[in-house]
Amino acid sequence: MKYLIFILGLIVVFGLAFIASNNRKKIKYRPIIVMIILQVILAFLLLNTGVGGALIKGISDVFAKLLDYSAEGVDFVFGGIANKGQAPFFLTVLLPIVFISVIIGILQYLKILPLIIKWIGWVLSKVSGLGKIESYNAVAAAMIGQSEVFISVKKQLGHLPKNRLYTLCASAMSTVSMSIVGSYMTMLEPKYVVTAIVLNLFGGFIISSIINPYTVSPEEDILDINGEEESEKQSFFEMLGEYIMDGFKVAIVVGAMLIGFVALMAAINNIVDMIFGISFQDILGYIFSPVAFIMGIPWDESVKAGSIMATKMVTNEFVAMLDFSKITDQFSARAVGIVSVFLVSFANFSSIGIIAGAVKGLNEKQGNTVARFGLKLLYGATLVSVLSGTIVGLIL
Repeated sequence: MKYLIFILGLIVVFGLAFIASNNRKKIKYRPIIVMIILQVILAFLLLNTGVGGALIKGISDVFAKLLDYSAEGVDFVFGGIANKGQAPFFLTVLLPIVFISVIIGILQYLKILPLIIKWIGWVLSKVSGLGKIESYNAVAAAMIGQSEVFISVKKQLGHLPKNRLYTLCASAMSTVSMSIVGSYMTMLEPKYVVTAIVLNLFGGFIISSIINPYTVSPEEDILDINGEEESEKQSFFEMLGEYIMDGFKVAIVVGAMLIGFVALMAAINNIVDMIFGISFQDILGYIFSPVAFIMGIPWDESVKAGSIMATKMVTNEFVAMLDFSKITDQFSARAVGIVSVFLVSFANFSSIGIIAGAVKGLNEKQGNTVARFGLKLLYGATLVSVLSGTIVGLIL
């Protein structure tokens, strides 16, 4: 049965992407098929083999240790605020972003991270058939963040045509930043977080290749990274200060968004419940339940799963993860895995503003272009999450 649902899920995802395609005749099917096969293989290796389990445990242990180190700094500054035995979300989940941001800054400064990104991007470009800058951007977005990544390619940003700009932005919205992966791992099982990151990397290219197909000529396929030059202008301690503040800004912004979105969702739920006798999230659950079902979630769990999925899209992934972590015991292990993978991406309405704002800060004209195709970006990124969940539904 799960194989039939998997095939149905692929047909629906690709059908929805095909409907939104801006040039169906230019779609290259061979790279898409290769990447789907790679997704299935990688998902199987990560979730169903000892090697994959050991790799995920190693990554999880690294982030657990980083969170422990972060806790030392947080306890020193805020140790007297929390009551004994309590773990406030801001202190335990958001503030560790500051320290992980520092680690990323050090790897960037030592030119280790740019080298890793460049070579993984090169391999991806050979698999996906897309340009070097698209492949670099997809890996870099997963490492340094959806808004910061555009700084590293700002020299080329103003020269990119609309179709290539869409793919860059779609990659940034489909993945997640390494600086907040540790925070995700406090709310979801690490194996699903790691699996989602890997699957979304390919999924972003798959969906973009259908919605936004194009060919890059050798003359256009140039990668000019300026992040390395920028680091040479700073001393080591200047860089540390910058990344510490960047990490703190991210924690504050995420915290502020959570306060606003959680409060707004509570208000809407209450108002809708008083009028219709059902919460707004329950209504969203019924709307999204068919999507949950084609991903492989059992029908009797699809409404609750659909509610969490919709919450992620209309608010953000943190709000959805918080809600989901409270009710995971109400889901089967299979549904937990599929929903968890779906949640690990920046595919939500607020990301449209974040990405458009980041690009506009570097190039106003291109920022306006991104704003115009913002809804199409969200549409594609959501399909990426559905595709990743469908792949996991086959494996579990």
